[in-house]
Amino acid sequence: MKIYEKILALVAAAGIVTGCAVSGNSLKSENTRLRNEIAALQAQVDDLLAERNATDSIAEEMIMVYEENEDRSYSQEEVDSLLNLWYLHRQAGGTESLLAAETEIFSSNVPDSVFIKRLASINSYITLPYNETVRNYMIMYAEKMPNKMASMLSLAEYYFPIFEETLNAYDMPLELKYMAIIESALNPTAVSRARAKGMWQFIYNTARSYGLKINSYVDERFDPVKSADAAARYMKDAYDIFGDWSLAISAYNCGFGNVSKAIRRAGGKRDFWSIYPYLPRETRGYMPAFVGAMYAFNFYKEHGIRPDASPLPPHVDTFYINKNLHFKQISEVVGVPESDLHNLNPQYIKDIIPGNEGRCILRLPSRFTSTFIDFQDSVYNYKVQEIFSPATLADIHDGASRDYERVVYKVKSGDYLGRIAARYHVTVAQIKKWNNLKSNNLRVGQKLEIYPGGRGPAKASETKSSKKETTVKESTTAKATASGAEYTIYKVKKGDTLSKIAANYPGVSAKNIMDFNGMKSSKISVGQKIKIPKK
Repeated sequence: MKIYEKILALVAAAGIVTGCAVSGNSLKSENTRLRNEIAALQAQVDDLLAERNATDSIAEEMIMVYEENEDRSYSQEEVDSLLNLWYLHRQAGGTESLLAAETEIFSSNVPDSVFIKRLASINSYITLPYNETVRNYMIMYAEKMPNKMASMLSLAEYYFPIFEETLNAYDMPLELKYMAIIESALNPTAVSRARAKGMWQFIYNTARSYGLKINSYVDERFDPVKSADAAARYMKDAYDIFGDWSLAISAYNCGFGNVSKAIRRAGGKRDFWSIYPYLPRETRGYMPAFVGAMYAFNFYKEHGIRPDASPLPPHVDTFYINKNLHFKQISEVVGVPESDLHNLNPQYIKDIIPGNEGRCILRLPSRFTSTFIDFQDSVYNYKVQEIFSPATLADIHDGASRDYERVVYKVKSGDYLGRIAARYHVTVAQIKKWNNLKSNNLRVGQKLEIYPGGRGPAKASETKSSKKETTVKESTTAKATASGAEYTIYKVKKGDTLSKIAANYPGVSAKNIMDFNGMKSSKISVGQKIKIPKK
């Protein structure tokens, strides 16, 4: 029997039990049994939902789309359209309002014959189909987001040559560079709600599996060169598996597994439009959007769009750094604006180039090359004791040196563990382990520690990693050990008072508890943990 059918059967049974003429104790016992069984089944449902959604990149974004518009009702047609265009929210960055566009077919003064002719004129190794879906994306990029397009066109002047060089090295179609438009709108420091990072939106585990370094000082997901190389290798792997670039592009969005599943459901057919109905809904729009972005970049002038002035320098030189170097040292000695250092070297998340750990790359505007070479010794020695003091380096390593990232999530009405797990691509079991949860029950306002991608501490106690918390914990432990005191941790429940709690522990009074915990008043709150001294 399916899980939901079991739940319905149990609910019906609960109703029957409630209506029976049985003793109060028997009724209470039976209802308790049924509630426990339903809770266990709900836990299975949560785990299954998390497993189903873990490989589906739509989960966390679409949840946010609905939550941000929860006072609005949607028809089934609108739901389909939302699912098909969700990622345009991510790349629009608030510049244009896209919600209305998600529920309509766009119109344009450009006739279909012109769109078709223009597409055919693009010298693309990847087939560029034309249909109503593709046309909608062509209009979206070319006519409905002019400000964002102007910004992306200016950024492309710097980033596209990098992507083209990388793709050419792997003998791959240069058109794949347009995928970065869909992924991040060419923002090298983009971070999604699921903590996918960089221009190519890698989650932690995938980034590490493709050789990108992530530590206290460096996150190479933000490096435009190395992340592009990793993305190219991922797509090359996808092409080697599927033998079709449209399918490889789709796999970049939804994973190898979902594309393989769609091929099986399509009876073994291996072209995009044959498997289109069987792909996750957001992936159905990914390839058409790719065509739409390519069209807009080739024919933006015909739509009256002018690129913005590029925020990045036209000429850049690269240096190898073998000693620790701070952006502040370069900026104040050489005169390079820190904004240029950040824009050209976004992978250094603490403004420190960790040359002591191995050879690192520094990119500088070419106009500062001679000055940097002439004053290199002065740069390295400038304020070195202050900038690289032991205290500063210790602060960076405290917590930041872990190989996982922590998100604190506040539970909202309607949340359940399976839904939250799907958003962050983790499992229900992992969330329960990280937060020491004994059941699947949540309360509104409760805070959960989550490690997107699933790489987190082995135990819940390890999540308290800040220096202050560690110091307090060590101090408390030392004090208890020195005094020979032993205690029990008690978690305050609804309706508790210190007197009621003390009554459960022979020889302990409310004042004993207050003194032992250093409390100035007897006020306590639900969920608070207090130490009960052993007498």
